[in-house]
Amino acid sequence: MSKGVEFVLFKGKKSCYTFSMVLSDRDIKKALKNKRIVIKPSPNLPTQLGSNSLDLRLGNTFRIFDHSKYAFIDPFDKNASADVTREIKIKVGERFIIQPGDFVLGTTMEYVEIPDDLIGSLEGRSSIGRLGVIIHSTAASIECGFRGHITLELANMGKMPVALYTGMRICSVSFSELSSPAQVPYYKKKTAKYVGQKGPGESRIHSEKGK
Repeated sequence: MSKGVEFVLFKGKKSCYTFSMVLSDRDIKKALKNKRIVIKPSPNLPTQLGSNSLDLRLGNTFRIFDHSKYAFIDPFDKNASADVTREIKIKVGERFIIQPGDFVLGTTMEYVEIPDDLIGSLEGRSSIGRLGVIIHSTAASIECGFRGHITLELANMGKMPVALYTGMRICSVSFSELSSPAQVPYYKKKTAKYVGQKGPGESRIHSEKGK
């Protein structure tokens, strides 16, 4: 896939720079085939592949908040997130009901590996959003070199409970090419908190205390 080139005039001089391009469906298929992008289990392309994105499915593990037991969350207390949340799993075919105003962590069914020269952009599906459910509050960017299951920040913004099912297409990921491979991709970062994550782990922001 080639990068775009744009010309600009600055102080009467013509210069050019390149800008990254979003992978199209044919580029995504090629990247999956040659293992540049790794998705496990392999996606059903006729169903999951869009024109410039790939749908991912909802896993069966959720992390819910026991908000009635605690007055607040202290982000720098290393035990706070673990104490105030608990992990639950549902069986295939069972429903997870997300109540109005609720916020829970979920995860994708798929394990994802993104190379050092691509970044991912996570978006909710319109069909899910029209039910009042959003799938991320902040974590829309997936860093180059990410390896693991993607954590979803699920929230019901509507006024009615919504049933979510394991295996349903819950979000989409698009891929953009960097100008060059990252010198320190995510899996090489000493400060990376969620390398190889398998489920919706609690926040590890406490590790930043004093830094």
